[in-house]
Amino acid sequence: MPNKIIYLDNAATTSVYPAVVKEMEKYMLSDFGEYGNPSSTHDLGEQAQKNVQKAKKIVASEIGCKPHEIIFTSSGTESNNLALQGVAKANPDKKKIIISSIEHSSIYELCMEMKKYGYEIFEISVDNKGFIDFDELQKQVDDRTLIVSIMHANNEIGVIQNIEKIGELCREKEVLFHTDAVQSFCKEKIDVFTMKVDMLSASGHKIGASKGVGFLYVGERVKIEPIIVGGNQENSLRAGTQNVPAIMGFAKAISIAEKVDKEKMIELRDYFISKLENIGGKINGSKEKRLCNNIDVSFSGADNDSMLIKLSENGIMCSTKSACASKQKKENRILSALGLKKEEIGGALRFSLNEFNTKKEIDIVVRELEKIVP
Repeated sequence: MPNKIIYLDNAATTSVYPAVVKEMEKYMLSDFGEYGNPSSTHDLGEQAQKNVQKAKKIVASEIGCKPHEIIFTSSGTESNNLALQGVAKANPDKKKIIISSIEHSSIYELCMEMKKYGYEIFEISVDNKGFIDFDELQKQVDDRTLIVSIMHANNEIGVIQNIEKIGELCREKEVLFHTDAVQSFCKEKIDVFTMKVDMLSASGHKIGASKGVGFLYVGERVKIEPIIVGGNQENSLRAGTQNVPAIMGFAKAISIAEKVDKEKMIELRDYFISKLENIGGKINGSKEKRLCNNIDVSFSGADNDSMLIKLSENGIMCSTKSACASKQKKENRILSALGLKKEEIGGALRFSLNEFNTKKEIDIVVRELEKIVP
C-alpha cells in the first residue's frame, strides 16, 4: 500500500476521531471505574446507566426529540430492520409498505424478504436528479399502508429529499413515516418534530465514531415491538447489554461533528465537481440538493472496477457504489433508477469527502483520473 493515502470514501466509513478513542477508553479500562454493565444494580452499573442516559440526551438534542425516544442499536442496518419489522409485528393488520426505488439495501432487501410473507411493497420512482415522485407517493398512501420509509439523503448519489413535505403527507394520512438518515445525520439539520418523522435511523461510524453503534428514534405515538428479545434493555425494544464505550464515543463524535465547517466542505465538493466535469465526468443526481461531502460521477464507457483498482494502487480510496452493495455482482440499482445508460453506470465512481481533505489532494486525484479515463 502506498505511504500517502488520500481517503475519499467517507460515505462507507470514517476514521475515528482521536478524542472519541480517548472517550471510549474511559468506559473500557478499570483505571477509570466506568466499565460497569448498565443493567447491574451496584454502583458501577448505576453509573453506566447514567452514562447511557447522558448519551441519549446528546443524541436527542441533535434531532429535536426526547431522550427516552432514542434506542441504541449496533448499526444503521439494525435500526432500519427494527423500524420496519418492529412496526410490522405490532400492526399485523396492515400489509402495505412504501419505499423509494433508491433506498439503502438494508431497507430494500428487507422489503423484498417481507414480500415473501404477504407484504405489498410499493417503490416510488425517482426522476433523473434522484428526487422522488411526490404525486405518485400521494396516490399510494392509503388506509392499508403500514409505513412509508424514504431516506433523507441517498448513500450513493447524496441527493437530499424533502423530508418535511413527506412527513406532512404521512401525518395528514395518519400513516407512520420512517427515514434512513445514516448519511445526513450531523451533516444536515434534522428536527423530527417539525419534519413530522416518526422513526429515524443513524449510525456512528459515518461521523467519526466507531463501527458497531447506531440508534433508532422511535416517536411516542409509534406502536412497535422488539425484533431482538431476551432482556429489557433500551425500553424493552432491543435486548442485549448496551455497548457503552461505543455509545459514549458516538455522543462525543456528535459534539465534534457539530463544529465541522460544512460550508468549507461544500466549497471543496464544488471545486472537485468542476474539475471532474472538465475531464469529461458527468455528475449523477442533483448538484444543488446534495450532501456537502458527496460526489457521484460517471465517465461514460470507462470501467469503474479498473479505475478503482488503479486509483487504489496510487493510494486514492473511493468506491463504485455503496459499501453494503459493493461485493454484489449486480447492476447498480440506484443509478438504474435515475435512468442512466449502461455505459454511464459502468463508469461511475463515488467520492465522499471529510473535513480534512484539501484542494491539493483533489488536484492529485484529478491528475490520476486523467491518466486512466479513456
